[in-house]
Amino acid sequence: VQLQASGGGLVQAGGSLRLSCEASQLTFATFRDFAMGWFRQAPGKEREFVAAISRSERAFAYAGSVKGRFAISKDNALKTAYLLMNSLKPEDTAVYYCAATARGPYNSKHGRESDYDYWGQGTQVTVSS
Repeated sequence: VQLQASGGGLVQAGGSLRLSCEASQLTFATFRDFAMGWFRQAPGKEREFVAAISRSERAFAYAGSVKGRFAISKDNALKTAYLLMNSLKPEDTAVYYCAATARGPYNSKHGRESDYDYWGQGTQVTVSS
């Protein structure tokens, strides 16, 4: 399984971006079988959890810092997960990574890096004040 993250860029505070994470080389499962997550790493900081969606697409989890501003979703037909980011703040500046896992209960959303088996390469988001 390979994940390709895209959609990052430079945006002013208060603006919006939508990140995409396209999966390929799904040799043993379909995209529907994967729970997805987004993490981010700011300069000089550890990578942190941002958002997660369960395989069932009925369960969601968000970091407190982004709740109400970000929304995670997935399109199984397009084999793509999304992170819609609204009301962006300078502190949202980071490299954003998507991740996928086929483990765990169908309705579980995963907030730990160790829960995920596959990672994208990261896309840079920079929010100017």
